[in-house]
Amino acid sequence: MLDFTGSVTEREKQEQLLDSMDLERERGITIKSHAIQMDYTYKGEEYTLNLIDTPGHVDFSYEVSRSIAACEGALLVVDAAQSIQAQTISNLYLALENDLEIIPVLNKVDLPSANPEVVTDDIVDLLGCDPSEVIPASAKTGIGIEEILAAIIERIPPPTGKVDAPLRALIFDSVYNPFRGVETYFRVINGSIKKGQNIKFVATDKNYSADEVGTLRLKQFPRQEIKTGDVGYLITGIKEAKEVKVGDTITDAKNPTTEAVPGFEDVKPMVFAGIYPVDTEDYEELRASMEKLQLNDASLVFTPESSAALGFGFRCGFLGMLHLEIIQERLEREFDMTVITTVPNVSYQAYTHKNPNDVILVNNPSDLPEPSSLAKVEEPYIKATIITKSDFVGPVMSLCIEKRGEITNQTYLTTERVELSFDMPLAEIVFDFYDRLKTVSKGYASFDYAPIGMRQSKLVKVDVLLNGNVVDALSALLHVDNAYDIGKKMCEKLKELIPRQQFDIPIQAAIGAKIIARETVKALRKDVTAKCYGGDISRKRKLLEKQKKGKKRMRQVGNVEIPQEAFMAVLKLND
Repeated sequence: MLDFTGSVTEREKQEQLLDSMDLERERGITIKSHAIQMDYTYKGEEYTLNLIDTPGHVDFSYEVSRSIAACEGALLVVDAAQSIQAQTISNLYLALENDLEIIPVLNKVDLPSANPEVVTDDIVDLLGCDPSEVIPASAKTGIGIEEILAAIIERIPPPTGKVDAPLRALIFDSVYNPFRGVETYFRVINGSIKKGQNIKFVATDKNYSADEVGTLRLKQFPRQEIKTGDVGYLITGIKEAKEVKVGDTITDAKNPTTEAVPGFEDVKPMVFAGIYPVDTEDYEELRASMEKLQLNDASLVFTPESSAALGFGFRCGFLGMLHLEIIQERLEREFDMTVITTVPNVSYQAYTHKNPNDVILVNNPSDLPEPSSLAKVEEPYIKATIITKSDFVGPVMSLCIEKRGEITNQTYLTTERVELSFDMPLAEIVFDFYDRLKTVSKGYASFDYAPIGMRQSKLVKVDVLLNGNVVDALSALLHVDNAYDIGKKMCEKLKELIPRQQFDIPIQAAIGAKIIARETVKALRKDVTAKCYGGDISRKRKLLEKQKKGKKRMRQVGNVEIPQEAFMAVLKLND
């Protein structure tokens, strides 16, 4: 579309044009939504189209919800070779909830493996639309692009807004520029915004001057004024990341609007993990990096915490495991921060015998009350939707049941494709579920989930002890039935990873005071009897006893260093 409307020059063309991050290019996925403006002449009239390219993966659904809040319509792009994926359905429901006009597009119709007739029927079943409304297209050969642009202009309603009303604009994204401060991306709903105008952010109640406003092409285009219905960027020279909130309303400082734009819902993190600097002195630098990253990725939530093993760091909330991995990568690449990430877990609710009505939020296993005072623990459950080929139903089901899932529904979308619904504990999908699902289905399963509330479970806290000391960063809350197996696997894995010392290191897994598994990393020993050639056994014994005493003393004062791989290896217990 960008090529067809002449929005990009020959020189600017490249693969994955809007995916500007190295990570997006390497993995072939979209992580950030990108806004871009195009001009198009249709039936002799000039039209300006504002497009936002959004991610598809379930972990970035917050990006999608923010983009939907700023749009009037959506293109539902379905791959003709792969048909509808689970993520597509969840993003479609998001768009329908916001009353967006949906234009179904069948992409990659030029591929030899494409099956356009069958996939068109799938789309018709899903949307309840007419088969003639589905536009066959190919981005590679340019088929159908003209029809898509015509459909956008004819089917999607133009923005509604009052040009003469006070300025009211919605912030849907922001990014940190080290030279110019925070760049805010917004959509004007009423009124207009001019260069040099005094503006106010409603949520923070702070006033700024609009140093530069402009529209978003492939590069930024400064303008004197941006009017109702347009999308643009704003630079005010803000240096503090926390002064800009995504979902906030921009208005005129002298003549403010009376009502703020109804923002989108607050982000609900699903997975929690501790992020710590390798060197404690880098703590403040890490905080600054996290704040700048939060600007660009509003779904990242963090609070300071400290750990006995790792010092000061942050407890972070993520939308899923891929999100956690991406944040860790971005911290290393964009901010040169080497960090240690602890075992991810989810948020539980605990109740004690003493105050049965008071909910204790447990984000970290160390927050769990003593087992003797504990009445019950509730864990978050999700509704998991898996779409796969009918050949893989057996392996997928056994994987979900192994992860404590209960099947609630099984629907054949076509003779080849099955949709399975499970109620599962969120904690079970946090570790390696997605990877294993791809393995058992040979890559043909797509997975999506939505939270369905808390349910009571029999959970225990498993501690890992190294040399008799509890390592809080490796503690985990596990279901009673899995505790023994996982405790044993953790000990075996740590035995491989912890380097040998001058003394024996016992690695133990414990529930309360009860040890459930143990491995020992054997000491490096010097052959002290080498100099005794022949002679009395008592001479050898004396030397060995002396060595034994030294080892014992060393074990009391010895400190065991845990390598970074050990924290991550706990996630891959099935490898």
